[in-house]
Amino acid sequence: MKTVAILYGGKSGEHEVSLRSGGSVFSHLNRDLYNPILIAVDHNGIWYYQQNPGFEEDQKTLTLERKENFIVSVIPGLGFYCNGKKLEIDIVFPVLHGTFGEDGTLQGLLEIAGITYAGTGVLGSAVGMDKSVAKQVWIQSGLPVVPFITVRAGLGLNNEDTFKQVVEKFGFPLFVKPANAGSSVGVTKVNSFDELKSGVKNGFRYDTKLLIEPAIEGREIECSVIGNMKPVSFLPGEVISDNFYDYDSKYIHPENVNLSVPAKLTDNEISKIKETAEKAFLTSEAEGFARVDFFIENKTGKILLNEINTLPGFTEISMFAKLCDVSGLSYKDMLTKIIKLAEERYKRRNKLVFKKEATSVHEQ
Repeated sequence: MKTVAILYGGKSGEHEVSLRSGGSVFSHLNRDLYNPILIAVDHNGIWYYQQNPGFEEDQKTLTLERKENFIVSVIPGLGFYCNGKKLEIDIVFPVLHGTFGEDGTLQGLLEIAGITYAGTGVLGSAVGMDKSVAKQVWIQSGLPVVPFITVRAGLGLNNEDTFKQVVEKFGFPLFVKPANAGSSVGVTKVNSFDELKSGVKNGFRYDTKLLIEPAIEGREIECSVIGNMKPVSFLPGEVISDNFYDYDSKYIHPENVNLSVPAKLTDNEISKIKETAEKAFLTSEAEGFARVDFFIENKTGKILLNEINTLPGFTEISMFAKLCDVSGLSYKDMLTKIIKLAEERYKRRNKLVFKKEATSVHEQ
């Protein structure tokens, strides 16, 4: 039986979401195939081995126990250690959403440690996390995206002239988004010039680069994708909400939001969304699994890419698992499939040569 380390918590604004995601993965992992252990990351970025895994009162949210003699360290090429002893881990399943978990930094650490891990690698994670870069990659690939303008801190581009240009180009309402954040953390919907300035100020609390986009009047569609070099997309779903689908709507008051799974779409729309999701997945270098988000514009019927989430929510109310399930892939089987894809990628990468091979007796 293989040991799977579920890595959860983290330093990002999505810490609490990760506690729920980790709980779901821990509860649904196939115990006939895998032995789960838990490693929690606190708000300061310190890793702790959870000797006594536990849940909050809701029985869905993992607790986080901090004990100095259970701090986990990572040694390049050797793996994870705790209290002077190596943790025998076969696969890491990270559910660290957002910064320092979903942006390629964690993936780089796991690569250096020589550990097999689930999900997208370093490049794909970095691209997927940066909404501006992802959209530029998709535009280069001929894929349709929601229009945007990038604003950077400290470069003189977040002044009133820039704001006026944005309003002239897009009008109101607008969305201001940190380029590198998830679960709608730091996102503001604005309807006036003053709100725009305030939204930009708030966005810069979370990132040094922001996207300003027009608010698309249309349907919000999401599509789960699983695979490595040959990804497979699942039936898309729809988020139905009277208000902006923000952090509170997703995790604090989900009762105010309806998830239509699967979405009521034409065969042509379903085919187009699935095809585009798979192309977006491949061109952004995603691997393992991801959720690709779209808008269908009311006026034109255009299908527009919004973003890709390479570590989407894994809670019991998250869309990713619901879309797999409605397409015939249960939560438990979905986790098993993702782990097997991680092993497949690790074996493939392990066959690569990373140093110059000797070509003569003098080089041997």
